[in-house]
Amino acid sequence: MSGSCLRLNVRLARDDFTLAVDLSLPGRGISVLFGPSGSGKTSCLRVLAGLEDRARGTIVVDGQTWQDSRAGVFLPTHRRALGYVFQEASLFDHLTVEGNLRFGFDRTPADERRHDWRHGLDLLGIGHLLNRRPHELSGGERQRVAIARALATSPRLLLMDEPLAALDAARKAEILPWLEQLHEALDVPVVYVTHSLDEVARLADHLVLLEQGRVRAQGPVIDLMARADLPLAHGDGAGALIEAVTCGLQSTSGLCELRFDGGTLLLPQTRSVPLPERTPVRVRIQARDVSLSLVAPEQTSVLNILPATVTDISDDGPGQVLVGLRVGQEARLLSRISRLSCERLGVAPGLAVYAQIKGVAMVR
Repeated sequence: MSGSCLRLNVRLARDDFTLAVDLSLPGRGISVLFGPSGSGKTSCLRVLAGLEDRARGTIVVDGQTWQDSRAGVFLPTHRRALGYVFQEASLFDHLTVEGNLRFGFDRTPADERRHDWRHGLDLLGIGHLLNRRPHELSGGERQRVAIARALATSPRLLLMDEPLAALDAARKAEILPWLEQLHEALDVPVVYVTHSLDEVARLADHLVLLEQGRVRAQGPVIDLMARADLPLAHGDGAGALIEAVTCGLQSTSGLCELRFDGGTLLLPQTRSVPLPERTPVRVRIQARDVSLSLVAPEQTSVLNILPATVTDISDDGPGQVLVGLRVGQEARLLSRISRLSCERLGVAPGLAVYAQIKGVAMVR
């Protein structure tokens, strides 16, 4: 599948809330729904799943119409080829892991099965757990099994409603690497709900920002994260994402070198086995870690200094401004500096500066 294969154009009116969204999501990868509580994220998933029979509009998944209110089409949930993963794993306690996976497989009509029930074993690293029961699993293992059970139904759409929300930090760290593989390994779209900017940075390919039941913005996550006109850029964790490729390990310094359109980044090599050269990676650079200079800094401990051009400036709280930067032809950065520094440097759109980057985190 390619292009926009998931269309959601619906309206759902309740007594105190109205959801009215028009979404066109990619046919592969992870589309993240992000926004404050009450913005309509879970409602979108429920509409897609056919759990809101009062919703009016159109839903088309991979060319198949699941709902068209004008034409009188409404497929019930059991006829929608979807998998749904909730905050809690909701496994059957009386069944083993294998039994849970086979349950998902057996409920799928034979002519709709595109995968064997073992489809998610390697993808989620649970092959060694088949004979265990849910009470013998960690929280992260249970959630991986729940995802594998959803995949065993051969879904054309996978819905995930804050699947990490019920896990502690250690269990989140355990499961995130497995979730990162979904955007490459699955041939179906994933619609993922979260409140976490870290999960957005690590998992999202496409991002939808929701506010009060409406779409504030949607598009590639790389583009939306660095837009100063959106709320993502104005929280404490505001930052930009850059897609780069590895260029190997600098043996004398123990640093990993990454290259992208705007230059080279160096960061500590923390992996026990370094990534092969030319491996695509994603790095996150937070606005608070980027300072500006009008001249190329010398005799500084900052390793990553990139020439950049100011694109825009916006207020960012008392005494602070957020500066948008273009690095190279495509990459964008954000820099949070004081209003006084902005005035003293004469920062304005079009100004050539040097971005001094104090922290770089490889997130994918």
